[in-house]
Amino acid sequence: MGPGMDPAEARCEEPEGRVYLDYNATTPPAPEVVQAVRDAMSQAWGNPSSSYPAGRKAKEHIGSARESVARMVGGRPEDIIFTSGGTEANNMVIHTACRHFHDSQATPGDSWGTPHIVTSSVEHDSVRLPLEQLVKEGLAEATFVPVSQRSGRAEVDDVLAAIRSTTCLVSIMLANNETGVIMPVMELSQRVHALNQRRVAEGLPRILVHTDAAQMIGKGRVDVQELGVDYLTIVGHKFYGPRIGALYVRGPGTTTPLHPMLFGGGQERSFRPGTENTPMIAGLGKAAELVSKNWETYEAHMQDVRDYLEAKLEASFGKQRIHHNSHFTGSKRLCNTSNFSILGPGLQGPP
Repeated sequence: MGPGMDPAEARCEEPEGRVYLDYNATTPPAPEVVQAVRDAMSQAWGNPSSSYPAGRKAKEHIGSARESVARMVGGRPEDIIFTSGGTEANNMVIHTACRHFHDSQATPGDSWGTPHIVTSSVEHDSVRLPLEQLVKEGLAEATFVPVSQRSGRAEVDDVLAAIRSTTCLVSIMLANNETGVIMPVMELSQRVHALNQRRVAEGLPRILVHTDAAQMIGKGRVDVQELGVDYLTIVGHKFYGPRIGALYVRGPGTTTPLHPMLFGGGQERSFRPGTENTPMIAGLGKAAELVSKNWETYEAHMQDVRDYLEAKLEASFGKQRIHHNSHFTGSKRLCNTSNFSILGPGLQGPP
């Protein structure tokens, strides 16, 4: 069930007898989102860069959506950059960190060496694969910190232990899509920011902090001021919005560096040029409104559903045959995510 939706509206069109449970992969768009997209397609079709009425109307839709997305994560409208999705946003952060590492050297002849990035072993492919490619090309070095077997988290001390003099970025997801475990991003940000103060005095590069919040938004509290991150990735189709995304940047181009990967017409303040996809942006804005309005109710409801499911599994199969893979002592997890195995002789999963 999505934010602002009743159970009847939230049902997916699945074949009879099947129930859709893969909401961490994608969610059905909320009816209000579908309507917002339709309205923008028919009423705000102008080019947002044009100065005549049709263009101004499209620009207004984009501005309104930007405000809604910013409000959803506790940021400012000017800190929101619309992207094609989470993959582009994550790649942009990695690209920026490496570029900033080289640009920050005191003089053109100086060299700190190769930029180094720290991440976890359970990140989305849109973080892992770009890093592996940069390593393969000799353009960056990367450390993939394993999650703790006791907590399921990328522990702060383990992440900090991986930092080198050449580290320019730490990227840790806010919540894992498979286990639902919520990572200690706020504490990590605080520790890195304290470390940065010492690094500046030593002439070492600033370490930027990024979190991919794709799985957390809509399911729990997300506030960039509390988290203290420099970058936060937003993915619309994870919270009943369209397949488009955004990147929160704390003061893009001023407080926090941001370098474009594309060059063109100057849209999104030249950070992400290309004529804006007004209907999808409008849909993202509407989805953000629904999250801001309903996430607390949604979180409580889905936690009840999750706990009921796990209790019924134990009652049906017996506690000894159900292994909860995401129950870690001291770790919080997403309200909608249950990861379990059914134990027993002769059991086999799908091919």
